[in-house]
Amino acid sequence: MGVLAVFVWTVCCITCSVHAEIFTSIGQMTDLLFTERELVQSLKEYIQAEESKLAAVKRWADKLEVLTRASTSDPEGFLAHPVNAYKLVKRLNTEWSELESLVLHDPSDGFISNISVHRQVFPDQEDENGAAKALMRLQDTYNLDSESFSKGKLPGQGQYSGVRYNAFLTVDDCFDMGKTAYNENDYYHAVLWMQQALRQKDAGEEAKVPKAEILDYLSYSVYQMGDLPRAIELTRRLVSIDPSHQRAGGNLRYFERLLSKELREMDQNRPEPTEEKPIQLGTYERPRDYLPEREAYEALCRGEGIRMTPQRSSRLFCRYQDRNRNPRLLLKPMKEEDEWDSPHIVRYLEALSDEEMNRIKELAKPKLARATVRDPKTGVLTTAQYRVSKSAWLEDEDDLVIRRVNQRIEDVTGLTVDTAELLQVANYGVGGQYEPHFDFSRKDEPDAFKSLGTGNRVATYLNYMSDVDAGGATVFPDFGAAIWPRKGTAVFWYNLFRSGEGDYRTRHAACPVLIGSKWVSNKWIHERGQEFRRPCGLTEVD
Repeated sequence: MGVLAVFVWTVCCITCSVHAEIFTSIGQMTDLLFTERELVQSLKEYIQAEESKLAAVKRWADKLEVLTRASTSDPEGFLAHPVNAYKLVKRLNTEWSELESLVLHDPSDGFISNISVHRQVFPDQEDENGAAKALMRLQDTYNLDSESFSKGKLPGQGQYSGVRYNAFLTVDDCFDMGKTAYNENDYYHAVLWMQQALRQKDAGEEAKVPKAEILDYLSYSVYQMGDLPRAIELTRRLVSIDPSHQRAGGNLRYFERLLSKELREMDQNRPEPTEEKPIQLGTYERPRDYLPEREAYEALCRGEGIRMTPQRSSRLFCRYQDRNRNPRLLLKPMKEEDEWDSPHIVRYLEALSDEEMNRIKELAKPKLARATVRDPKTGVLTTAQYRVSKSAWLEDEDDLVIRRVNQRIEDVTGLTVDTAELLQVANYGVGGQYEPHFDFSRKDEPDAFKSLGTGNRVATYLNYMSDVDAGGATVFPDFGAAIWPRKGTAVFWYNLFRSGEGDYRTRHAACPVLIGSKWVSNKWIHERGQEFRRPCGLTEVD
């Protein structure tokens, strides 16, 4: 716009000169020739600026045209890769705004009005941060280093997987990941991602973020992790790149004083500087959090620590289930497989047809909202960070398919669904998970289901409505079981003993989805109405 201002100002000057009767003097008019030449030069600079801007916009449009052509041809397949999901959120939250600013230099009403309308449904900064944290969650759960993520090399991307798209993280992407962690005081992940950004920058990759800024964040995050020698080496490198850096000199002197003090207290001499070694996934220990069974839970998600012994496996069988000659199961009994012996968990094969699953998804999509959990103290549904998915509730009146599925659940389990909760449909997006939890209410939360008036959740029936290329298992940390999603199947277990006491072994989790889109639907069956269908036992743990 500055060039345009010069252009307009020069035109004004000519107009004023003409109005001052310049034409009466050839000498003065010759000056106008030079003015016109300058005007043409200004005009060319303006055109060049506009062409540069349009070229930048065209490059962006061409790149996005190729990307959107591929992504919209198979949306779920494209978003099955978590990096694609993260970069989509990042593009819409950050990069489209940068493009908007570029176009605003010469306002285009059509584009601005269009983007303003669509901005209402754009992800915001909170969404971008959430997507970044999801990648870090996957990194932790599946022991993936930042370089694997950056290069798009993830487990489950085999030749026969459903993932046909790869994705890469640039220096700026890695820096933004690290900055997200840094702003949350999560220095462990800040170190891993800033180190990856630095590694790619050192390899010659072009980026908007300067190397000094990466070193600034990285050195301080390393200091927060308690590694003073490495923090000093990184800060020295920062000072060598930018001697006038506002904080680097002060930080360096402070780190050196701290290290000298520590060495004096340990009665040791300062070690000789060693060659800087890159920070790897296991360089620093991940801080512990609120979840006591975190290690066991994540190991099971990776398929490690499963306690299925040959002796236990020998007690597992498969059978045709007609539930005491139920008329609807006589001609076509349900195929039932034992998944675990104690507590008893079964899987039903061909529990849903493709047509039924597609219809359920179709009904649920318009209703999907952030999944909630029931507050144990108040019984009110609320969102929680440990449950990352979107869900919808479907009832019999919504469609004949829902009525048919609910009837099938009643037939195959032998339990009434008249007092059950509505069919819940859930879709797990990037890094979607549900950390270890109980489905039933414990003694310290007696009001959890009071408003329903149907007693506690006696059993859980879970339909898998998609295959998942990697991750997404249902795991039980207490007894070391992992059940993997298989499209069209369902698993069933009791949450309560026959006495009505809770079976605490059934604490379970939905592992983060690494690659794929996980769709499930579940039915929580309650106690009321089961008195004669599942009579009380003689002991507390029958």
